[in-house]
Amino acid sequence: MSRIRFSHQVKHYFDLVWGSAVTVLEFVSPRDQDIFKVRLEKHFQDLMDGLLLLYGTRDDFESFLERLVVSMAETYLARSEDLKLLDLQRDLSPDWFLQEDMVGYVFYTERFADSLKGIEDHLEYLEELGVTYIHPMKTIRPRPGENDGGFAVLDYKDVDPALGSIDDLEHLCTSLRLKGISICMDLVLNHCAKDHAWAEKARAGDKKYQDYFYMFDDRTMPAEYEKTLPEIFPDFKPGNFVYYEDIKKWVWSTFNEYQWDLNWTNPEIFLEITDSLFYLSNKGVDVFRLDAVAFMWKCLGTNSQNQPEVFSILQALRACSNIATPAVIHKAEAIVSPNELIKYFGLKEHYGKVSHLAYHNVLMVQYWSSLASRDTRLMTHVLKNFPPKPSNTAWGTYIRCHDDIGWAVTDEDAAAVNLSGFWHRKFLSDYYSGEFSGTHARGGVFQFNPVTQDRRISGSAASLAGIEEALELNDPELLNLSIERILLGFSLICGFGGLPLLYMGDELGMVNDVSYLNNSDLASDNRWMHRPHMDWEKAAKRKQQGSLEQRLFTAVQHILQVRKQIPHLHASISSEILDTYHDQIFAYVRRHPLGNFVGLYNFSEKVQYVSARLLQNVGLNQPLDRLEDRLVEVIDGYIQLKPYGRLWLVE
Repeated sequence: MSRIRFSHQVKHYFDLVWGSAVTVLEFVSPRDQDIFKVRLEKHFQDLMDGLLLLYGTRDDFESFLERLVVSMAETYLARSEDLKLLDLQRDLSPDWFLQEDMVGYVFYTERFADSLKGIEDHLEYLEELGVTYIHPMKTIRPRPGENDGGFAVLDYKDVDPALGSIDDLEHLCTSLRLKGISICMDLVLNHCAKDHAWAEKARAGDKKYQDYFYMFDDRTMPAEYEKTLPEIFPDFKPGNFVYYEDIKKWVWSTFNEYQWDLNWTNPEIFLEITDSLFYLSNKGVDVFRLDAVAFMWKCLGTNSQNQPEVFSILQALRACSNIATPAVIHKAEAIVSPNELIKYFGLKEHYGKVSHLAYHNVLMVQYWSSLASRDTRLMTHVLKNFPPKPSNTAWGTYIRCHDDIGWAVTDEDAAAVNLSGFWHRKFLSDYYSGEFSGTHARGGVFQFNPVTQDRRISGSAASLAGIEEALELNDPELLNLSIERILLGFSLICGFGGLPLLYMGDELGMVNDVSYLNNSDLASDNRWMHRPHMDWEKAAKRKQQGSLEQRLFTAVQHILQVRKQIPHLHASISSEILDTYHDQIFAYVRRHPLGNFVGLYNFSEKVQYVSARLLQNVGLNQPLDRLEDRLVEVIDGYIQLKPYGRLWLVE
């Protein structure tokens, strides 16, 4: 008998939907029925807390809820036996994605391999590196031509035909699962392609599908919304609405003209998206990167980002997966300001119920900021004041990704360390675009906003860290320092706590690729400079002693191997930022039952010294560096860090 106690209202809904679910599950074993019912009971309150706020006042709410739970039951019924076993394993080990042996690798499918089948040909490379999680991007079927790097989805339940078939995806998922590697797929929640079947029907005048989008007969409401909406791509598409003469309507399109925003006030969108989520889950996808989630709910008089309803949607979606496909976890793609970012794990009534994973873009920004300035005061201040995350969630930590770098530095945070937010952001853009005198970086400006003067930055980790310039100048000293900068970053993201995400080619020092300029579909978007094709000849050089590729790959591989041996790096624990009273040193402690772990990082190209008292205050009197497996020498009360040095210390 269940020990779950619902309110009278929620119990009414549970009895209603369980009756519908039984009709689907009547031919499965009683044990399987019981398993589904237990999961439904366990997560039903979280589901209802989200859905009632969103749709509870609608006359059709009960029929919507019945349709949703029937869809869950059908998904469970169709789930393969090996996926049901994985569900049980992860029910018993819900911290599987928090463990210190998790390492992610991110790439564009067609740039890492020629197809989904081609990925399987390179699994040995990923295993050699130590990868346990891959994210092949631009795999779900996008519109032909311009498609925002694959995020203009033509069909949520198919893959790009240039890469293979949906059966190829299922085969890849199975092969990965046998090797203990999870696979992440993109599920774009804010918008779809204007060529999607839903949009085509809307343009043809079908009222049902027009309600899938935000469509207006005149400019009145779009003009009201625009008063408080920012422009995401001011160079590409000024404004947030597009007028279509053929249908005489304005359509909300936040990002690009060919991407139409979905109307989440319509519960049909929730049903459509969960249908796609369940379909791909049953093909073997076990992590979903939920794209552009900050923009999902529109509210007049606001910037229509990070609205409270967004977190109700995400909580309800997570509950759906917990019930029907519990091996699956969700990752929120929310590249937002620091005070908004933590909400994607859930605060207050949503605490720990929104997303399992979220990108720590603040850590990434502060890494590059401190590298440029040789000053960690801002980094220390920002991360020290970052709210703690729920223990059942993990940050996705990274130094580069497929996207540009936006300088998420607030004026308030900058002022706290006696900086001007405006001038510091300008300095960073100048530094990484190569405009600052003496810089080593080779990046490009992406999306200059003349109103705010903001300039985002494109570029590979190697080019931003100085490797491209070092190779062009044939400067061994600069090359050595550039390699150390990158290894500093990898040590930071692997030792900070979370799931480290390596972007394809960074482990080999791959620099910017300007060949995208020869492709008319890509030439207007300079982010493709850091989205190169994998250079497998370069990868082969990782076996060549003394080569750049060997030096980087071997060092990264070592960092990952050491990480997997340190239980202090389990992501349930948060890093507590330490005051070093040293402008070039960043430090944190991870308090663990086995003893404390301290990360120390030198963000300058000069030898620095830090007081041993910093370590003694957190119980490290005989510090052992796990990265080099050596006792750290204390001389006259100080510890030495070499240029861009990093220490992972335990007692």
